[in-house]
Amino acid sequence: MNTVTGSAPGRVNLIGEHTDYNGGFALPLALPHRTRARVQPRADGVVTASSSAPGSSTVTFDRATQPGDVDGWAAYVAGVFWSLRESGHEVPGADVVVDSDVPRGAGLSSSAALECAVLVALDRVAGLGLDRTGMALIAQRAENDYVGAPTGAMDQMAAMHGGDGQVVLFDARAVSAQPIPCDLDAAGLALLIIDTRAAHSHADGEYGARRASCEEAAAQLGVSTLRALQEQQVDAVVDRLGDDVLRRRVRHILTENARVLRTVDLLRAGKVPDIAPLLTESHASMRDDYEISAPEVDVAVEAAMQAGALGARMTGGGFGGSVIALVDRERSDAVAEGARTAFERNGFTEPHTFVVVPAVGAGVQEDQ
Repeated sequence: MNTVTGSAPGRVNLIGEHTDYNGGFALPLALPHRTRARVQPRADGVVTASSSAPGSSTVTFDRATQPGDVDGWAAYVAGVFWSLRESGHEVPGADVVVDSDVPRGAGLSSSAALECAVLVALDRVAGLGLDRTGMALIAQRAENDYVGAPTGAMDQMAAMHGGDGQVVLFDARAVSAQPIPCDLDAAGLALLIIDTRAAHSHADGEYGARRASCEEAAAQLGVSTLRALQEQQVDAVVDRLGDDVLRRRVRHILTENARVLRTVDLLRAGKVPDIAPLLTESHASMRDDYEISAPEVDVAVEAAMQAGALGARMTGGGFGGSVIALVDRERSDAVAEGARTAFERNGFTEPHTFVVVPAVGAGVQEDQ
């Protein structure tokens, strides 16, 4: 078996937050930033995982690893080996060397990029022949059941199905990915990422609490997921719930799904600038109804809009991470500077800003 390098992108979600585990819609795109995993098979069943990140050390475990055996960043690597075996696929031991330029803790899905990079390499090394959606679900299982982060499959689906100049319409109920054109350059626009550098983690209690509240609301409403209520009037649905917190959670999910579908219609019609108000509406819904924002995030959105962004919203699981701003291309530097000035005024750590375009999904190369 040859040594193989898998490569997978981070992702940013254009719109559609916390909808995936509710059977809904999301519209992510793959980033140019990528994680690479060089996988060299071994005959002894041992796995070593090492990273080029400063201060990281090599972690060693058995390919038959079980949840709880490995923690930290290497748990995502171990989780892929475990998830493959749980799915009935035999894989060898391996030396795995990881390198990445996906910002960590920024809500840009560095974890899914790592999982998918290791997974596509192991798929090639072991000759498994898995399809992209199948690999996305195996990677999601690794994150859910090995690492313990109760995420949906959006991140992994974006990493596997991304394409140049395209966003990915992810239908969580159908577990499908459909390419949607998103030519920002042709529209004279840019997508600015503002990494607030505020702490962000999926494996904490708040993310799980949001998911649990949606499951409780669905149970009270007599459906398996909130997606089943999408065709009904939002006010009529939420009025059936007695708890105000559950009403607000459900309102976010149903209105966010509607915003995703409206965004898709506009992109298909080539009306890219017209999606901007939907982004800003999405942020207000996440801030007020889903309560997953943070002071740094709200400041970044407000500063971006004041500096001339057409629309802006938090992206990712929430409680920190990154903001996206849709801007006229020539205004991207001014909007970035507006965010930096606002952060300095508020005593926050200086944000990291950069412009992205939709990029290709995961792939492999065999080393010579």
